[in-house]
Amino acid sequence: MQRSGRPTIKDVAKAAGVSPTTVSHALNGKGVVATETVARIEQVASDIGYRPSAIARGLQNSRLNLLALVIRPFHSLDTFLPEGVDYFLRLAGAASMTAMEHGYSLMIVDDPTRPGVPLSALAADAYIVTEPFEHDPVLTMLQQERIPFVTVGADPARRGQFITLDEGIEHQAGLMFRHLEAVGARRIALVTGTDRNDWNLSAHHLMEEWSDARGHAPLVLALPEAAGETVGDEVLDHFFSGDPAQHPDAIFCLTGRHAAGVTTAAIKRGIRVPEDLLVAGGSGAMQNRTSSPTVTTLDLHPEAVARTAVEAAVLLAEGRSVTLPASSVLATLNIRESTTRE
Repeated sequence: MQRSGRPTIKDVAKAAGVSPTTVSHALNGKGVVATETVARIEQVASDIGYRPSAIARGLQNSRLNLLALVIRPFHSLDTFLPEGVDYFLRLAGAASMTAMEHGYSLMIVDDPTRPGVPLSALAADAYIVTEPFEHDPVLTMLQQERIPFVTVGADPARRGQFITLDEGIEHQAGLMFRHLEAVGARRIALVTGTDRNDWNLSAHHLMEEWSDARGHAPLVLALPEAAGETVGDEVLDHFFSGDPAQHPDAIFCLTGRHAAGVTTAAIKRGIRVPEDLLVAGGSGAMQNRTSSPTVTTLDLHPEAVARTAVEAAVLLAEGRSVTLPASSVLATLNIRESTTRE
């Protein structure tokens, strides 16, 4: 009968008539094992095709030259490939290539704290965790296990406690607010996601400050990231009910799919974009580049973010000190039809 799967240390132990611990000691040169027993175990291992795993060998040598990327927004999405969103693909691709440039491999991990997680998810030399949540359990686990990590974006409840690449959210939101105001907006509404991460919470706070400085109540609505383009009617119903004097003349959605949905819903209702309503998105999506009108978004430059994060993770994996730049990778504007008025 043909064996299924690769031989294990238990198979070697059974064939050699010894315990798995003895096999481990014999093959790794640890403990006290008789010379003839070592020879027999080595021969059995060769005969049945047993090879110690790369992970096991790496753990013995204290380093695997392996980094892990944990993209926390996936926790709230219903797919790892949200339609039209290329931010995560750009980030992961650049991170992989940068890791290879430094002699490392990179694996993408869903959530290393979830039950039943593969052993490999816990084997990396250092971790990169993007957009952590408040009191994020992934960061807590890594800290408790003394596994090096760098975050892209802060844990909102534990600012300054971890090595963090600042995303420059104040710059990002301010850049878009100033652009909208420059093209005529006087009452800007903000649509955030519902994840309690720094991207959403800090943008909400900045919207409150921006509105207060202009003497009106902040217009903010939080909707699930996973809802994507389906939020359009809900956003318009929320902001365009009641006193017309309180209606916004611009809507800034932190996700591009939300912005695409708002644009489509507005046009169906006879609201002209951009003449009657300016619409913009934060992290853009393909829909923003192909819709009519096309939608203004931020370019968060995930490739540059990935390179900086990986370089920090490599230093941590090698036990070296890390000094991240004081200023983060700064976002730029992709100005399109939805905020361009004649």
